[in-house]
Amino acid sequence: MSVKPTIALITGATSGIGKATAYALADEGFSLVLCGRRQDRLEEISNELSAKVPVHTLCFDVRDRQAVQQAIDSLPEAFSRIDILINNAGNAHGLSPIESADVDDWEAMIDINVKGLLYVSRAVIPGMAERQSGHIIHIGSIAGKEVYPNGNVYCATKHAVDALNKGMRMDLNQYGIRVGAVHPGLVETEFSLVRFKGDAERAKKVYEGYQPLKAEDIADIIRFVVTRPYHVNIADLTVFPTAQASPTQVKKL
Repeated sequence: MSVKPTIALITGATSGIGKATAYALADEGFSLVLCGRRQDRLEEISNELSAKVPVHTLCFDVRDRQAVQQAIDSLPEAFSRIDILINNAGNAHGLSPIESADVDDWEAMIDINVKGLLYVSRAVIPGMAERQSGHIIHIGSIAGKEVYPNGNVYCATKHAVDALNKGMRMDLNQYGIRVGAVHPGLVETEFSLVRFKGDAERAKKVYEGYQPLKAEDIADIIRFVVTRPYHVNIADLTVFPTAQASPTQVKKL
């Protein structure tokens, strides 16, 4: 089976790995559907990439099931055939022991990292199943492979992503849909700034004393994954910076 994908939908496309992936796939000539909550950033990225490839933006929050479905349903015909879905939207909120964590942080992580992924997938997959082709990539985390202190609920949500990746691959095998995940270790993005509620000094310290991964490193891997021949499915891939050996072991200067 030889299928040349043309349209990629990326959630969380306004920053970090999602934004870098948009630029990487534009270089490959894919048309793009860029999704995020910040309209100004969507417009900025769209304006830059539209000179290369067709771009359509959707502004919605993945936590809102109705908004997700309405957004996907609103796609114009030229962008309605989603060949690649990159479930990138996700966040960490707080880094606290289970007994004193903020329950609102738990709600946010479960709603974005798990339910949001499911809502978007559920809206996109029927079209892929009908066409008997498609490619879904989940952006997980090393936290979905190993648990670390005070990571409790965040790690649980990323373990859920790992399980959903496996289960989705089984369920969608009958339709010839490729399903895989990329699980990064430490990547220097807005991740820590969000986790630490805007504390820039604390977020900066996470990446000091070693060379972390960059968003572009993960985007380059995603580019490789989606451009393999259709009979090749990279199902599960974990990526560390060289300095990192586990969630809790990092060689610093």
